[in-house]
Parts: sequence; C-alpha cells; structure tokens
Amino acid sequence: MKTVGEALEYSADQLQRADVCFGHGCDNAWDEAVQLVLTVVDLPLDVDDSVLPHPVTRTQHRQIDAMLTRRIDERLPLPYVLGRAWFAGLELRCDERALVPRSPIAELIHNGFQPWYGGPGPTRVLDLCCGGGAIGLATAHYLPECQVDMADISAEALELAVANCQLLELGTRVKLFQSDLFSALGGRRYDLILSNPPYVDSRDLAAMPEEYQHEPGLALGSGDDGLDLTRKILARAAAHLEPEGLLVVEVGNSWEALEAAYPDVPFTWLELEYGGHGVFTLTAKELQQYSASLAQ
Repeated sequence: MKTVGEALEYSADQLQRADVCFGHGCDNAWDEAVQLVLTVVDLPLDVDDSVLPHPVTRTQHRQIDAMLTRRIDERLPLPYVLGRAWFAGLELRCDERALVPRSPIAELIHNGFQPWYGGPGPTRVLDLCCGGGAIGLATAHYLPECQVDMADISAEALELAVANCQLLELGTRVKLFQSDLFSALGGRRYDLILSNPPYVDSRDLAAMPEEYQHEPGLALGSGDDGLDLTRKILARAAAHLEPEGLLVVEVGNSWEALEAAYPDVPFTWLELEYGGHGVFTLTAKELQQYSASLAQ
C-alpha cells in the first residue's frame, strides 16, 4: 500500500475478514479504517477524496500493520489502539482507564439541550459518572458560560479526565471530584445533571463481545437488571437540581427494565437524529412530584 486509498482498502478488508466487533465509535470496517489510516498519516478525519493519492511511507505502513494486528489479534477497541477518541467533534485521549466515549448525549450537547431544558440559560452542570470526561468537557467546550463539575468513583478514570481537561484547556471552568455518585458534592446544585452511568445488566455483560472486556467492568455492569446506579441517581438527583433543572441519563438497553421498575414515572425518552437509544430526561419538578416512587 503506497497511497492512502490503498491503505484504506487494505485496512477495511483486514478488519472485515477478521469479523471484529464494531461498537466503539464506528459501526463498520470502512469507518474504522478511515480513523486508523488518517491518524497514522496525520490527516484530519474530515478530509475529502482528494487525499486518496497521498503517499504512505514504509514507516507508516508498518504502523498501520502493527495497529491492525493489535485490533484484530487482541480484539482491542480501535480508540485504545490509537490512544485517542472523538466525541462531539472533539479529540480526546483514550485508554483502558475509562470507557471509550460514545454516548448519544453528544447530540444533546450540540443542541444546547434544547428543547428539553426549559430553565434560564444553564450556568452550572454536573457530569455524574464522568469516566474520561467526554460529556462534561464537551459541555464546557460548547457552552462557554457554564461551570462544569465532573464526578466519578474511579481515581484512574479521573486521571484520564484531568488529562483531557488539560488537552482542551478547560481547567478554569471544570472541577473534578472523586465521588460515589453525589457523596462528595455536598449541597451543590445544578441546572443540568448529565449521566452515562454503568447500566449493563448481568446477562448482557456476560454475552458482550471480547472488545468490551477491555473496558473497565466498574463502568459497565450495574446489577442483575442494569439499574443499581440509576436507582440511586433517581432517588438523590432532586436534592442537587435547581428548581428549573433537568436530569439527563443514558440507560441503553436497560430502558425497558427501568420502565417496568417505575411504571408511574413519566420518563421522557429522547428520539435522537444521529442514533442511539435509552436516554431519558426528568425535570426537577417531576423528580419532586414522583419522589415517593423514586425513593424505592
């Protein structure tokens, strides 16, 4: 492979033949090949077909082969191979200290949380279970009037979040807390609480493809029905929201279990233009109104 075009065809073919699992930012072999090759040859991901004749050096060829070997033989998610991931248009550092960022909450950030957030312009935001910081940092980047707190129980994940905060130069508006959910946040209140907590149920966790086994189990599994952490968030979030505040939580495939567990609670399930599912909102008023049900 002497050109970018040849490298893309070669890489996509290798990935397709290996029958790897796509689920960490890309859903097909071609898109993964684009990320891999363009990263190695140091070209932006949004280039057009004019780069196809761009030369690939022997050194770059060897790098591509080495990365494909790790991706295929170890079943390592591509962002871990590259050491970087892209979320909401931002490049972040990425490694096995935290999940690969892929939450559909990115779409809400781009839309300024409209039309779901109905309060005055948000100025205080919490990213709960922040992992490597993607959701909170993207919010701080695109909503420059906001102060953003980010909390996670994992010290290792917070180390990665600190590195990403420094990478995006957002340190003046972002604070990080090692916290078991709200425990270290005292009486802080927020206009928006955003959370992508662990939500995989025990059956799905056991059946996940090998790629997911490289991610921290603490950030994936949440009890038999996937709702252990979500239950706690629902019971405690009202105490940390402003009167016009909004809670946004991703529960993925566990949405049906959540509906069954709280049949009286009017979750608003978001329809997302760019894919993804299992993201709900509840207003501060709804959390207060249904507090008896949510305290179970």
